[in-house]
Amino acid sequence: MKTAGINFRHLYFFWAVAKEGSVTRAAERLGLAIQTVSTQLTLLDQSVGKALLTQQGRRLVPTEAGRVALDYADQIFQLEDQLQQALSNVDAGRMRLTVGISDSLPKPVAYHFLSVTSKLEKNVKLICMEDEYDALLADLALNKLDVVLTDRAVRATPSLRVFSHLLMESPMQLYGAPKLARRYRRNFPASLNGAPLLLPTRNNALRGRIDAWFVQHGVQPEVVGEFEDNAMLNTFGRNGWGLFFAPAMLEQDMREQFNVDLVGQASELREQFYAISNERKIKHPAVEAILESSQAMP
Repeated sequence: MKTAGINFRHLYFFWAVAKEGSVTRAAERLGLAIQTVSTQLTLLDQSVGKALLTQQGRRLVPTEAGRVALDYADQIFQLEDQLQQALSNVDAGRMRLTVGISDSLPKPVAYHFLSVTSKLEKNVKLICMEDEYDALLADLALNKLDVVLTDRAVRATPSLRVFSHLLMESPMQLYGAPKLARRYRRNFPASLNGAPLLLPTRNNALRGRIDAWFVQHGVQPEVVGEFEDNAMLNTFGRNGWGLFFAPAMLEQDMREQFNVDLVGQASELREQFYAISNERKIKHPAVEAILESSQAMP
């Protein structure tokens, strides 16, 4: 039987109660009478034809149908916040771009891709959030982010409707503080036997390819540090703790910002950079600009 449309005011009360676990606490949060909130829940149950909340101990928790409704309510009311922010930005003459940046992605690479947004006709307000890969994908799926910049692709599934766009592929180079670089530059890469190396941890997309590159060249360096955060790895590298890899596209940044020298090129070793987007009917102009500009990048 076809139901009448869902009343979004009723849905908002359900969402608040589900988050608080109690009609009483939700009513306090909303500044309304308990009876008012309770009545709205009853009307919502009647409109959808099933109960969305059930008592579990002292808490109200979603039923199976309620969990489905809550997932959609999360997205609806997060989008409502984004709409309000977007309308505020219209008044300010700006559009908002919320970007998730994987902690394994070199920061100069993120800047490289985001800098294109400064050339758009409409001013862009960037909101950059850094986190682990999985956490960023979850936020993207919930529409908390407009795009994720990372160093690995993701496979879309029925429960995770996100899509990978290859932005660039760059060969890698090995760098080190000047004293270390001079010591290991000669006879590279054979010189790396026993050399101190700083590497990403094994959950990094690049690590497996680095290990394979060592095997290919028959070298066994001494791994003196492993890092999840790329910025931390570079900080230890610039202070002489060990040699470290970085994309060739960042050679100038490495020399100027980190005061390190090139040890050698590892052209067979390549790193990919991706933009991950979700499935939206309304496309974000700044995200589209990032994707389009990558096609023209060398």
